[in-house]
Amino acid sequence: PLHNAILHQIDKKPDGSAAVLHLRDSELAASEALEYLLGDLNESYNARTGKVWGLFQPDQQQYPFSQWLAAWLDGQQDFTRFSRQSAERLHSLLGEASMALGGHLLLAHYRQGMSDFLLIALLRHSNGSCIDNSLQLQAVRHLDLAQVQQMARINLSEWRNNPASKQYLSFLKGRSGKKPDGFRDAFGCVEGVDAASETRTLLKAFSDYVESSDLPEEQAREKTDTLIDYAGGQARLGQPITLEELSGLLDEEQPRAFYEHIRNSDYGLAPEIPADRRTLNQFRRFTGRGDGLSISFDAHLLGSAVEYDEDRGVLIIRQLPDRLKDQLKRRQD
Repeated sequence: PLHNAILHQIDKKPDGSAAVLHLRDSELAASEALEYLLGDLNESYNARTGKVWGLFQPDQQQYPFSQWLAAWLDGQQDFTRFSRQSAERLHSLLGEASMALGGHLLLAHYRQGMSDFLLIALLRHSNGSCIDNSLQLQAVRHLDLAQVQQMARINLSEWRNNPASKQYLSFLKGRSGKKPDGFRDAFGCVEGVDAASETRTLLKAFSDYVESSDLPEEQAREKTDTLIDYAGGQARLGQPITLEELSGLLDEEQPRAFYEHIRNSDYGLAPEIPADRRTLNQFRRFTGRGDGLSISFDAHLLGSAVEYDEDRGVLIIRQLPDRLKDQLKRRQD
């Protein structure tokens, strides 16, 4: 359900003139168009690979957005006033950054599942064409959601109920690199969790789990597919990977086996971690069998623990499993 939504405009001309801020006096009325916009924005955002997961800057004097957000949630001011403060702050910082473009600032408060979210996006238009009812070609302007570069989403429920969390918000990492980012600074966003690193650690834990379980290749492949399907599905929904839920999917007879493996081996993973789609897409298994030889390994090991020399048709394997090394040693003895 959509609870609150509003649009403001930061009119920034490419000629370098000062940006002009246009503020709405009231919230947007609920409509089918607004619901479609929110749905399309979330779908586009979930598919993006350049997201960063984090939290609010602790210095509320320099980054006051979290204070305004709390004041609105506590009923000390209404949504319109809160959104106008946010737009004025962004307008000021974009002007300081001398950015060539502005756009329409959307703030939307909605509920998904058991959590409340606030989505913030700076929307821009693109020129296009359409065909009207008389079969005439008409020039139109439309919102270009695929090209949105400044967007953030805050899990309000997690922020309020889990103060220790470092991943209750996510935002798109700007193209500016280490340069000042007016959008990120306006809303006090700072990176707290490296989604790619967390996902790699999860995949490493899974590889260790499969190896220690000494599973047949077919079962190992099935569990790999289960992991990728679940994690990829969570990424598409914009939801984190829940380790206990994943563990139950991997082994219905021993639903906590993988979870306990992670806990006992101390991989340093939180109970929920963000899913990085790019890292997941690289995680597959290579398998080959023939003439008494059977080889399989996770695709992410190629180039590190496994090296393939195509010219010589040679596979170089480093860091052999302990069980294999013991068998080879006994053979030599």
